[in-house]
Amino acid sequence: MQYDAIRYDVDSDVATITFNRPDVMNALDSQMRVEILDAVKRAAHEARVLVITGSGRAFCSGQDLGSAAMASIQDLERTLRDEYEPMLKAIYNCPIPTISAVNGAAAGAGANLALAADVVIATKSAIFLQAFTRIGLMPDAGGTYWLPRQMGFARAMGAALFAEPISAQQAADWGMIWECVPDEEFADHWRARAGKLAKGPTVAYSNVKTAIRGTYDCSLEEQLAIEAKLQGDCGRSRDFQEGVIAFLEKRPARFEGR
Repeated sequence: MQYDAIRYDVDSDVATITFNRPDVMNALDSQMRVEILDAVKRAAHEARVLVITGSGRAFCSGQDLGSAAMASIQDLERTLRDEYEPMLKAIYNCPIPTISAVNGAAAGAGANLALAADVVIATKSAIFLQAFTRIGLMPDAGGTYWLPRQMGFARAMGAALFAEPISAQQAADWGMIWECVPDEEFADHWRARAGKLAKGPTVAYSNVKTAIRGTYDCSLEEQLAIEAKLQGDCGRSRDFQEGVIAFLEKRPARFEGR
């Protein structure tokens, strides 16, 4: 597929999706959602880490509210089910580690798209805004799922009802995102983070995602059984063998996957 609304590249096992509609603060339209979905699927096969970021001064301002884009989403339920849901599921269920590198404002569906990744790293000047009630809507694009899990019920409810901006620092303090980084260090920082994951144990990373994301649906006994099963999978991997040998030889491990 040829990409127009995004840029996609792979370097040193890190795939990067860059939203490329800076003139509209990377607002999401139908074409952009199709391109993101395709690129995420590619990254799962072509890289060991996926980074999602934005161009210009925003990460993503959410749904494009321009007349052309709005004409195609008169049925919001259909749009969410047919266009947003496949894209968000692809990011959330991506088998490799995913990072949202939030370079600026993340609003509405853009904020919740960011939260679909495993790790969110934001520049200090970034904000997160559940803008939906400002135009008579409720949070969507996974917001009602991720917000209470990542920032707690009370804060999620306040963020959704009041639709007030949350600074990157506040988001980090609340546990909504992983970390807030000074603007001048941001690009180098997220690249270093992605590079570290790209050199890590892929089987363990995949199983970490499976275990932690399923924990809310499990009792302690069920979770312990899942841990045992997944840890057995890790123990049979070449990564584990290499990790032990590297430990005994007092050198950094060189992980290469299964």
